Amino acid sequence: MTPLAFDARHLWHPYTNVAKPGPMHLIAEAEGVWLTRDDGVRMVDAMSSWWCAIHGHRHPAITSAMADQLGRMPHVMFGGLTHAPAIELGRKLVAMLPEGLNRIFYCDSGSVSVEVALKMAVQYHKARGRDAKVGFATIRGGYHGDTWKAMSVCDPVNGMHGLFRGALSIQHFVPRPPVAFGAPWPEDPAQNGLASLAQLLAEQGEKIAALILEPVVQGAGGMYFYHPEWLRGARALCEAHDVLVIFDEIATGFGRTGEMFAMDHAGIAPDILCLGKALTGGHISFAATIATAEVAHTIGESAAGVFMHGPTYMANPLACAAGCASLGLLEAGAWRGQVAAIAQQMQAELAPARDLPGVADVRVLGAIGVIEMATPVDPSIAHRLAPETGVWLRPFARNIYAMPPYTITPEELRRVTSAMVALAGGAA
Repeated sequence: MTPLAFDARHLWHPYTNVAKPGPMHLIAEAEGVWLTRDDGVRMVDAMSSWWCAIHGHRHPAITSAMADQLGRMPHVMFGGLTHAPAIELGRKLVAMLPEGLNRIFYCDSGSVSVEVALKMAVQYHKARGRDAKVGFATIRGGYHGDTWKAMSVCDPVNGMHGLFRGALSIQHFVPRPPVAFGAPWPEDPAQNGLASLAQLLAEQGEKIAALILEPVVQGAGGMYFYHPEWLRGARALCEAHDVLVIFDEIATGFGRTGEMFAMDHAGIAPDILCLGKALTGGHISFAATIATAEVAHTIGESAAGVFMHGPTYMANPLACAAGCASLGLLEAGAWRGQVAAIAQQMQAELAPARDLPGVADVRVLGAIGVIEMATPVDPSIAHRLAPETGVWLRPFARNIYAMPPYTITPEELRRVTSAMVALAGGAA
């Protein structure tokens, strides 16, 4: 049996029908922006391997840091023990985050980071005697991961609520912010979307522990970019009703939108922040949930006395070393110019798609480029064309999009935008 035949018969890929797995590429090597198949065919990874490989694959600074750590201590439990990579990574995170976000809880993945944040919010309110505050508010169109509680705050229509109806917790949803990024901001709450949130909090605020959302960019929920001013208004409303604010920056953190964090577009900070994906430059799974001292100390001073969570691989030294190296590359500052150049080039080269039949919108923010179609796109078409175009794209729903590594060259990016426009033309 060939490797691909074994894969098709025995391995279960994400969001895949095992009976009809579709086209599959056997990747033998990854370096920089390139993926190389076992037969030598090369493809630009326009997805940054689900948005995490911001420095490109196998970056020497990150792999050398991991190799060094591997030779000394791949793992040690974090309960009662600590180590230099965890401390150094914490120093780097605190230095780059807004003031006040300084209590770091390391965890295994972005979805687990969301689970941790939700648990923090509930335990915080219980510590303050607010036992009824166990629900969550969020906006439609969001996505926060595939684990159990995280699914309950994903979009109730396009997410997995319908499939798991009766099993998932019922949460509180308001319409997604209606004003697009870059559009004029209307002060009227009825027009800017804040009226819906105000009404929800007025009616249900005593039952809501936190508002959780992806700031500015909704990723897997549709690649929608909304106005940062909505976040400022939402923050004020939550404070008035003793509702915590959780920002999920797993996809947008570390420069993807043109700012270090998407929340920087609004100039505000949450009570709890979720980070993942690019934290290690895509070299190993890792995440962090970061809270204010007020949230952390309130939990610590409660009857429980401790926060009730503790993953086996929490603060894994190998992942912490990768994180330190990845953040070190960001500290050098080249990313800002790289992302600005990517944005400028994608705006120019994706613009012709606006005139194609079947194209509903073209939008770019930072190193995110989107061609939104009027009807859903079959991802298998892009998968089959990848060897021919030399570009790995994975469309979803109505969106043909790219989130390339920041290190991509203009020539490599031109290959990506050409493939996107060609796919849009063929999908129309």
